[in-house]
Amino acid sequence: MKRYTSFREFYPFYLSEHANRMCRRLHFVGSLLVLAIIFLAMATADARWLWLAPFAGYGFAWAGHFFFEKNRPATFTHPLYSLLGDWAMFWDILNRRVRL
Repeated sequence: MKRYTSFREFYPFYLSEHANRMCRRLHFVGSLLVLAIIFLAMATADARWLWLAPFAGYGFAWAGHFFFEKNRPATFTHPLYSLLGDWAMFWDILNRRVRL
């Protein structure tokens, strides 16, 4: 397992692990659902909704890796950088730096 000394060093690896377009799409949907769940919890003032967020985010992302990308999610080896990568890629998709 390669050790990364910064997120800047890790992010190109993260993107290479998301070469499959359907995998990226599933990540995007999962991240969007996480934001919707957080908004719902805030709008209803009911934190019980928040338990769904990890299932939505990781469920869609891991399905993308296992069924389309055919690789092991970086979450298992680089959990913090992987989480940051999810949101960086989400932002890059919104800003059209990464194709969906």
